[in-house]
Amino acid sequence: MSAENGRQILVPKGFLHDFVTRELDREICYKCTDYYAPDCDGAVRWDSCGIDWGLTGDPILSEKDAAAPALADFDSPFVWESAA
Repeated sequence: MSAENGRQILVPKGFLHDFVTRELDREICYKCTDYYAPDCDGAVRWDSCGIDWGLTGDPILSEKDAAAPALADFDSPFVWESAA
């Protein structure tokens, strides 16, 4: 994805997501489905999900992401309801 090719990715509402850039001095722009509501915002620690991000140095994190709980400790607002 780049500004030049205009490609995008859709992350459905409610899905955890993260961004990694592979080059210096990059910006990430994203759209939301509604107005930002901090009380509805959640986070999971980036290194607690078993993903190899391929980083060669320390990540640059926002304060919110740096303080996020591990995935195992995340209190999900979603409830599983079986269709059966």
